[in-house]
Amino acid sequence: MEQSNTITLGTFFYLALTFKIASMVISTNQPYFAPFSGFFYKAYLSDVFVVLDTVQFPRGTTWTTRNRFKNDQGTLWLTVPVWKKGLGLQRIDQVGICHDFAWVAKHLASLKSAYAKAPYFAEHLPFIEDTYLARFEKLFDLNLKLIHYLFQQLKIKTEIKLFSELGIQASGQQMLIEICRHLGASVYLAQKAAAGYLDAALFQQKGIQVQFGTPPSRVYPQLWGDFIANLSTFDLLFNCGPKAHDILTSA
Repeated sequence: MEQSNTITLGTFFYLALTFKIASMVISTNQPYFAPFSGFFYKAYLSDVFVVLDTVQFPRGTTWTTRNRFKNDQGTLWLTVPVWKKGLGLQRIDQVGICHDFAWVAKHLASLKSAYAKAPYFAEHLPFIEDTYLARFEKLFDLNLKLIHYLFQQLKIKTEIKLFSELGIQASGQQMLIEICRHLGASVYLAQKAAAGYLDAALFQQKGIQVQFGTPPSRVYPQLWGDFIANLSTFDLLFNCGPKAHDILTSA
């Protein structure tokens, strides 16, 4: 495998914006639950952000069902229960939410307790309550609702496309290459962790430049003591409100 380009945070930001001016830049991600800020930073640097809705649902621990918030005890994990037992391999868009116990009430109570004193929590609480009480049957539908809301609140104008809309049948690295080719992309942004399994030479053969980087972890005012990095972006939104966009995108 050819050695891929791995770059520093500042260089990643600079190159990504440079490529965005000169080229079609895309990135992809599974539809995480209430994603962390790096998810949206990568999208911000892209012309098109593709949500991988029909790839295989991870069998182990996954960010598609849970994320971290913060309360007086430190890290607060919130997990959406889903149906897995006896169902074998599932696509992410097929995964059903389990409503056999009162997890919705538990999530809402935990968020209200943790963020009651956050400056902008009350502003976003109606959306949070309406979304949870909508009783989504599919995990993907819940996650996409949260993702769209955060895009809007963060003022990210990047176009969102679903992988299922593209009509591509490939998988693995070839899937990513075909996404780039289908959308006319010349640059594919990926997180540094992907450098271990993505072969940049395969992309380069198709005229696609792969750029790896680690999204910066912005420090911002939080409740409850010492700063904890890479929480759900809702933590940033509840604490910083309209300043969230500038905090996320600052170089």
